Amino acid sequence: MRQVHFVAFLQAQNCTTLPASWRHPDARTDTYSPEYYQHIARVLEEGKFDVGFFDDRLAMPDMYGGDHAETVKNGIRCVKLDAVTCLMSMAAVTKYLGLGATYSTTYYEPFHVARLFQTLDLMTKGRAAWNVVTSVNDNEAKNMGREIHTAHDRRYDEADEFMEVVLGHWDSWDDDAIVVDKQNNLYAHPDKVRRIDFEGEFMSSRGPFTVPRTPQGHPVVIQAGMSGRGQEFAARWGELLFVVYHSLEQAQDRYKKQKEMTAAAGRDPEGIKICSLFYPISAETKDEAEDKAAEYEKLPNEMDQLLLLSEALNFDFAAKGIDEPFTDEEIAGIQGMQAMRDRVVVEEGIKNPTPRDFMQVTGRGLLRNAWVGGPKEIADRIEEWWEGRACDGFVIGPTHQPGGFEDFVKYVIPELQKRGIYRKEYSGPTLRDHLGLQRPEIGAWRGKADAAE
Repeated sequence: MRQVHFVAFLQAQNCTTLPASWRHPDARTDTYSPEYYQHIARVLEEGKFDVGFFDDRLAMPDMYGGDHAETVKNGIRCVKLDAVTCLMSMAAVTKYLGLGATYSTTYYEPFHVARLFQTLDLMTKGRAAWNVVTSVNDNEAKNMGREIHTAHDRRYDEADEFMEVVLGHWDSWDDDAIVVDKQNNLYAHPDKVRRIDFEGEFMSSRGPFTVPRTPQGHPVVIQAGMSGRGQEFAARWGELLFVVYHSLEQAQDRYKKQKEMTAAAGRDPEGIKICSLFYPISAETKDEAEDKAAEYEKLPNEMDQLLLLSEALNFDFAAKGIDEPFTDEEIAGIQGMQAMRDRVVVEEGIKNPTPRDFMQVTGRGLLRNAWVGGPKEIADRIEEWWEGRACDGFVIGPTHQPGGFEDFVKYVIPELQKRGIYRKEYSGPTLRDHLGLQRPEIGAWRGKADAAE
């Protein structure tokens, strides 16, 4: 039976993805303590969330003006911890909640990523997920010993090879390779452990891999590419897709197209789950929720937007006057989040936008189009999108932590359970059980990857 899926959008930093969230009067300030993440984990598991996953960047958003002063002063994602370490503190106090973290294909080696997440899957007994990103800007490049960030499409070409290496290693051990036969001195069957001997255009890796198969075969692959090239990558490799749809009609159209692209890549379109981001402001009644939303609107400032736009688009917005148009060359040269650029230039038809246009259209750094209401209002909207095949579930972005999740679990989850469209208990111990995804057979991805070529 089809059910709604929920993904918690987490940050191992001083705020949520919304930079103003740390200013919320109810936001906890111990965001670098294990107790903070463990409390959130318990709340999410109480709400029977499929998975909580950590977004990440490898730099604070300090591109604006070439200096970190405003970033630190305004608390704009300036504290960033290692997500996997935070995740393990959450694993220690939960039994079912899926746990995911972001690792970049541009700045890490595939063998390292394969070993990290396969080990994580073992340590959580099949609850791990890897959010695959190619990173976005030059400041990340500088922190990782490079001068500039790799061009957009080239990053995805490299990421395709990266996925072949990682999946090859994850499939290196047969499920029954290990026998631990002490009497006959046979720990594992040598013929059931393989090298991959991968040689590609951008990378190579030999093996043999050092981590055996896990309860769910291998970690779930999360992907959030929204550009044209990113959608192709998601169709080829993603299992849980994180998307941002701005209306029901747009969501239905893009959901259908992403499923069609998945089928064209030789994969079962029902073998991926597409979850759309929204920010709930929930309370016992609609009036109370609207009061909360009005209070939140007092928290952001202009710098929140300018710094995050500079980071996302890999362009220093301090170099432009607030109403100074971007040139054709500047627009074409944006190598950051191109889907964000295209939303302004293509979808809104603003050929030479100004910084103010980017601020107004994208709402970057602001709480835009929040779903505000009591249990019925928010549940109605969730059900409309889900039943209308606009998505398979939702990524829940909190306005502040832990209160945003606490309110959602307290007010909205019981209403969805009462309607019979959301679980009351977990269906199994692994993340694949929660999502209804098949346990992958060894080597099954190879033919599908070839079909996508």
